[in-house]
Amino acid sequence: MEEWVGGLWHKYITRKANPEFDHARVSFNEVSKSVGMIFRALGGDAVKRIEAATGREYLSRKSLLQKISGDTQLVSLAWQDEESLRLPESLAIFDDKSLNYDLYIWLAVLAAHHSGKFSHWATDNQNLVVNVLEQFPALRNRYARLAKAFVKSRLEINQLPKAEQEMERAIVKAILSPGSVSQFPMVNFAPKAVYLWLYPSAFSDDVLVPEYQEFEELKENEDTQKKVAKKSQASRKKAERVDSPDEKQGMIIFRLESLFSWSEFSKIDRGCDDSDDDDDTSKVVEDLDKITLAKQQDQQKSAQIRIDLDLPSASEDDIPLGEGFKLPEWNYKKQTLEEDRCLLQPMLPKDAKAAKLPPRLQKIAKSIQAQFEQLRSVKYWLKAQPQGEELDLNAWLDFHVESKIAPSAEKGLYKSFRGNNRDLSCLLLADLSMSTDAHLDNENRVIDVVQDSLLLFGEALQSVGDNFAMYGFSSVKRHNVRFTMLKNFNEKYSDVVRGRIQAIRPGFYTRMGAAIRQATHVINEQKTSEKLLLILTDGKPNDIDHYEGRFGIEDTHNAIKEAKQLGIKPFCITIDTDAQEYLPYLFGSDGFTVILRPEQLPLRLPQLYHQLTSQ
Repeated sequence: MEEWVGGLWHKYITRKANPEFDHARVSFNEVSKSVGMIFRALGGDAVKRIEAATGREYLSRKSLLQKISGDTQLVSLAWQDEESLRLPESLAIFDDKSLNYDLYIWLAVLAAHHSGKFSHWATDNQNLVVNVLEQFPALRNRYARLAKAFVKSRLEINQLPKAEQEMERAIVKAILSPGSVSQFPMVNFAPKAVYLWLYPSAFSDDVLVPEYQEFEELKENEDTQKKVAKKSQASRKKAERVDSPDEKQGMIIFRLESLFSWSEFSKIDRGCDDSDDDDDTSKVVEDLDKITLAKQQDQQKSAQIRIDLDLPSASEDDIPLGEGFKLPEWNYKKQTLEEDRCLLQPMLPKDAKAAKLPPRLQKIAKSIQAQFEQLRSVKYWLKAQPQGEELDLNAWLDFHVESKIAPSAEKGLYKSFRGNNRDLSCLLLADLSMSTDAHLDNENRVIDVVQDSLLLFGEALQSVGDNFAMYGFSSVKRHNVRFTMLKNFNEKYSDVVRGRIQAIRPGFYTRMGAAIRQATHVINEQKTSEKLLLILTDGKPNDIDHYEGRFGIEDTHNAIKEAKQLGIKPFCITIDTDAQEYLPYLFGSDGFTVILRPEQLPLRLPQLYHQLTSQ
């Protein structure tokens, strides 16, 4: 009975205290694609992620009901940093759903023209609005509707304490007439959230950069490690750094006010690879308003053991070929290519034995080979030749007409039948990261589909006689980029190669830039006139060090640009449903394709090659 009454009371208080209009709510997921297109089309950084932002502490004055309910302790605001643009998880501040949608669009337009840094929040936002409206006059009516509705939604000025009335007047005037307010008064409380403006980043650099000195990679790490498995879109959390608590000493103090919010210290060593899913920890992270980071005073043995286990033991690992060699990597912050930054290790799949094509693929392989043999037999006519097998009637007719008008020299009057000379090389680079261990159904994993695709690809290119090679890649930080050789350009496609393909296993992470640079070097040594680099992947570039996020995207973009400068044509084939967010920047609008049904990849891969090389 008490729970039932308590539930009714909570719903009543929450509803009374909530100033939003739930029936007109627009969530970020509904508009994420639209705001992403607008942000990038109007000049926003093409690499920035467009994501939802969790609520953050906002010290504005709360009503009594709001204090009791506790529902408005956090406010979801729009902000951006170098990595991403963060927009509210949902908007329901207007009684009209179309206005809430328009507000998302407006925030994306503002963000596209703002660097992300503020000298004075209110003044800078006014100037930003003025610049946007001058550059895009068509937005003035939309902004006027938003401004009028937003001012109407705020409290009456005379209902505020006298000390805050002047601030509210200045904000209302700045909203209705951008650029008209040059001085804003100082008050103890922040004004009620101004959703039409952008806010400073929720993070500061000294909070985000770890202070650990024991490991070079941890000094470089600017982002927390992300899970490779697909999950629902998570919102970024606010963080603070504190000293590590002494577990053997201390005093517990309980305050009744703590019932309205809670926090927790989770002892997680960032020096190791937390690759195992911990559902309880994930749920705790979702509930926390602020995540607290502390520097560990004493390095535990267990953490060191976890780091040593980042790679399999030598007896279980693939076979290394030589000592490896160093490759450069692009540092987008310094805008420089840092030499000898990565160590790439060529490898052969462990336990690979010569094997025939699996029986389940033989029928499909014969069908694909029949299609590709047409490329070998394609022939064409060279017209207007001085000699040939047949008379070129069009050329003869032109000559006959010209000779009637005036004397003219005899031109080429014959057609010559020529065979098709396919002077090209192709290198297929397959992503073998741990995400390929994910299941597509009860029987097949992504890695199984990749294996079938490579096998059918090899059968197809063998039938047409094209020069090709196949490699796989994965990585564990920059000092261990694994480059698995399946077939080089000097080998024939045989049962030995088929055996290697059937022996590949899911690896680690996706340091794509280094793998592309090595693949570029290999294919550039071929003497053919056309060179095609096919990249088969299921996700974006990532690794567990600084390579996560924009660093990996920018490095891959630079590696692809280097390949194009050498006359190599890169093309990406992906099964990542989120590929539209980053692949246009990496490969261009016509440099990639998305396979929405991964099980179709084995058939689609040879077809795509056919299309790319028969033009």
